Amino acid sequence: MARSLYIHWPFCLAKCPYCDFNSHVRERTDMSAWEAALLADMRAEHAAAHSHEPLASIFFGGGTPSLMPPALVASLLNEAERLWGFAPGIEITLEGNPSSVEAANFADLASAGINRVSLGVQSLHDDVLKFLGRLHGAQEALDAVAIAQKHFARVSIDLIYARPDQAPEDWRQELSEALALGTSHMSLYQLTIEPTTRFATDVRRGVFDPLEDDPAADLFALTREMTAAAGLPAYEISNHARPGEESRHNLTYWRYLDYHGIGPGAHGRRDGVATLRHKKPENFLAAVAKQKDGIVEARQLGRREQASEALLMGLRLTEGVDLGGIARRFDIPAGQLVDAKKRDLYCGLGLTWQDGERFGVTDAGMPLLDALLGELVPAELVSS
Repeated sequence: MARSLYIHWPFCLAKCPYCDFNSHVRERTDMSAWEAALLADMRAEHAAAHSHEPLASIFFGGGTPSLMPPALVASLLNEAERLWGFAPGIEITLEGNPSSVEAANFADLASAGINRVSLGVQSLHDDVLKFLGRLHGAQEALDAVAIAQKHFARVSIDLIYARPDQAPEDWRQELSEALALGTSHMSLYQLTIEPTTRFATDVRRGVFDPLEDDPAADLFALTREMTAAAGLPAYEISNHARPGEESRHNLTYWRYLDYHGIGPGAHGRRDGVATLRHKKPENFLAAVAKQKDGIVEARQLGRREQASEALLMGLRLTEGVDLGGIARRFDIPAGQLVDAKKRDLYCGLGLTWQDGERFGVTDAGMPLLDALLGELVPAELVSS
């Protein structure tokens, strides 16, 4: 079975006020040192794996990977291909900001091997971009999307909605404009106030109030309706694509398949072991220099823990999960995976569905996903 590789680039030009990802702002970055460290971390990760199937996908995440020199991207891809080999039709994605500076690198990134980009557009309105702390403008984003579509076979854009005081008619207009861009994939996220972010401080200080749950649920329903009508139905709670254009790399996570993770703060899961790299860039570099990899923790996962994670991830997908497949994979009776009474209750209410061994959450249930997961997946399975 082919595997996936995640490469984390932790640097950004500025920290967005809503972001709780592992991203850092540094005045200077020693690219030669980072190339050496990432290559060493990759080689150590390959050596630690029990099997070495070819890679089906590679994902450069961040941070802002589009700030990486194309030569560094090429070096990492060349080494990944040497170590694992590439499966036919491999998907190689790079996240980026839609600025004119980064768009100028798109041709060279495509030459380096990138064949899919995910652009953090976030909004098509300048005032909203300013509120979100973005450094690009709306027209700059539109120009970058157009340039990306010339150089990459597949382009995805991110947008943030359910913003303070956002009305349905405003989101309808903005989403219509975004759909008209013709990208094959869209990641549409509701604004979430994460506890360690500047926005969390702003909310506590009364600078703004988050959109309430009911209006946010209405925008979620509108989003599903419009994307489906445009031929980009939801395949995951926040992700929409033309059939066949789904992010193969992200499906690796949601289908609970193995993937390798390198770079600061990167998570991985291979051969039943969960790996975590040092988050702070300086600590990561020090760890690689000392022990040849950036790992801060490598933990053996129990069968019941893996089964619960497979359920919690898989039920985000429109396709749901194969309960029989999970039971056989982790040698756990299928009847212990989902609370039968709650399953029947929520199926009756139209919030979940079951077709043979496949079980999933309906469109009506997706806005309540976190609460449903807490009810459906038995506590003894999650906590074991």
